[in-house]
Amino acid sequence: MKSLLTRRRRINPVYVAFMAVSFMVGIAGALQAPTLSLFLSREVEVRPFWVGLFYTVNAIAGIAVSLLLAKRSDSRGDRRMLILFCCLMALLNALLFAFNRHYLTLITAGVFLSALASVAMPQIFALAREYADSSAREVVMFSSVMRAQLSLAWVIGPPLSFALALNYGFTTMFIVAAALFVICLALIWFALPSVPRVEQSPEVLLTQISAWKDKNVRMLFIASMMMWTCNTMYIIDMPLYISSVLGLPDRLAGLLMGTAAGLEIPAMLLAGHYVKRFGKRNMMLFAIASGVLFYLGLVLFQSRTMLMVIQIFNAVFIGIIAGIGMLYFQDLMPGRPGAATTLFTNSISTGVILAGILQGALAETWGHYSVYWMTLALSLVALGLSMRVKDV
Repeated sequence: MKSLLTRRRRINPVYVAFMAVSFMVGIAGALQAPTLSLFLSREVEVRPFWVGLFYTVNAIAGIAVSLLLAKRSDSRGDRRMLILFCCLMALLNALLFAFNRHYLTLITAGVFLSALASVAMPQIFALAREYADSSAREVVMFSSVMRAQLSLAWVIGPPLSFALALNYGFTTMFIVAAALFVICLALIWFALPSVPRVEQSPEVLLTQISAWKDKNVRMLFIASMMMWTCNTMYIIDMPLYISSVLGLPDRLAGLLMGTAAGLEIPAMLLAGHYVKRFGKRNMMLFAIASGVLFYLGLVLFQSRTMLMVIQIFNAVFIGIIAGIGMLYFQDLMPGRPGAATTLFTNSISTGVILAGILQGALAETWGHYSVYWMTLALSLVALGLSMRVKDV
């Protein structure tokens, strides 16, 4: 009887709901992102420069929208309703891409809808942080397990994305993504809680005002931006590099992304377990060093086998910075989970802006191979900057 009650206490339905929502939103996004560059180059029939420009414009719009919504989300309104609205925009965006092949429409209306949709995930994590704080749950492990759901989604999403797009067409793939967002809307409406706002003390409010003036926040933002620039350049370029330069099957790109995502899960969970022992700063430095090794491997190796092997370093890199990096921002900006999480996601979006510009220009001017030399250089700069951020 006692063991049954203990088990019921451990299985928190709200906890399970957060895991399910993270997974479903993640897999809907993981269906669309890996094949976007192929979609633009083959279906919309634009040159590499216009592919990169699309990513850049999309990221700029995402930053603008998220900055407008982040402050409001931390001060008033029901965060859950904002998440519902953003997922509805994601549904409309998937349907637009399913039935439209006009570049100007996609880079305007599509980008606008995508920008609103991009706010959903940081707000889900912000709501999870508030729930964990209010219910006295272990924040780091809770966040790490939630982030692991995204990695699990990326294990399934990229191979499924390429399979649907190459075998049944991009329209089918985007319709499947839209159906997943319908499920997400139902989960959010019926399962996620509304967490009341906690009134902040004057000391915390002062910290909020001066957060960006903190050199540690600025340094971490720039380092994180460079890490995600490297990662996005790889995601944009790899499908094109594999098919046009290496002459390997298109599906290999999905397999590489899925393998890395699968390996990210144990890396993420282990990071959540050991972060108290080693500290966020040391974990981040270890992750970025792994990223340096990964991008060095992309420069040195071109065989299918070695591309698969070095995904271990990619998994450690992304697995740790995606989970611990977000918590790092939250700890450096106490009392502002929405703004801190949005700042972290804006470092990703800013990285996407740079990645779109750099990848498009490099690939068109010096070829795809030059892209990986640039990722290696940027990862080394990110490592140097991260060494200057204090531990928290």
